[in-house]
Amino acid sequence: MEDKKPYGTVLIRAAKILDFLALQSQGVGLKRIAEAVEMTTSTTLKILDTLLLIGYVSRNEREKTYFLGPSLVKYSSQYFEHSILKNVATPELEKLQLSVDETIHLGIPNGQELVYLDKLEPKKQSIFMSSKVGVSRPLYSTAMGKIFLSSYNDEMLDQYFSRVPLTAYTEKTITNKFLLEKELEEIRQTAVAYDDEEMEKDCFCIAMPIRGKENIEGAFSVSMPKFRGTQEYVDQIIEKMIEAKNRIEAKIHP
Repeated sequence: MEDKKPYGTVLIRAAKILDFLALQSQGVGLKRIAEAVEMTTSTTLKILDTLLLIGYVSRNEREKTYFLGPSLVKYSSQYFEHSILKNVATPELEKLQLSVDETIHLGIPNGQELVYLDKLEPKKQSIFMSSKVGVSRPLYSTAMGKIFLSSYNDEMLDQYFSRVPLTAYTEKTITNKFLLEKELEEIRQTAVAYDDEEMEKDCFCIAMPIRGKENIEGAFSVSMPKFRGTQEYVDQIIEKMIEAKNRIEAKIHP
């Protein structure tokens, strides 16, 4: 059987541009985009003009920079809503919340970032986190993100550190790669990761991986105000999280 060949290459080139823009935290100029996707500026501009026309890309006219457009939201919302992982995990996370009335997140990796796939707000608490479904956060400064980073080998970690600046979001954000590598090694041993006010001040998070047959499929976390994160309470939550983790993984690969 002959290998199937793509019908033209414009869509493939457009996908490269969209993939590149998806990893950027701010708008990017034409020249930089062209260099990143290894195309001429004229070809890149023609594709960007088409993506602008259909709303997949937006343009800042004053700064002449490009970023992902609003038309992609309808596709991403459908993905988040119908995700197999979400459909399997959310019922179990809802059970977890019956015994742990804190903010619970479900996340997946997207390139060099963590994306929130689902969020369960506490029922009786008055303190809420700023996170939203579909929003991205850095891997290094979040508990779930560290879970994914802990699955990287040395070469992957070197590439990650060469591409991602370790910017401080709070006074407690780990910006030293050697300290972060030490923490990642502990996570590999315990399968538990923490975010101790590293992404948001006064917020403490505990995360665990959701493993498939070969890889980490996703992660989930329990977040709480820092003042509630006593060792006794954290230990109780970890016990409940392990039970939820086992139930989710049993459904993913029965």
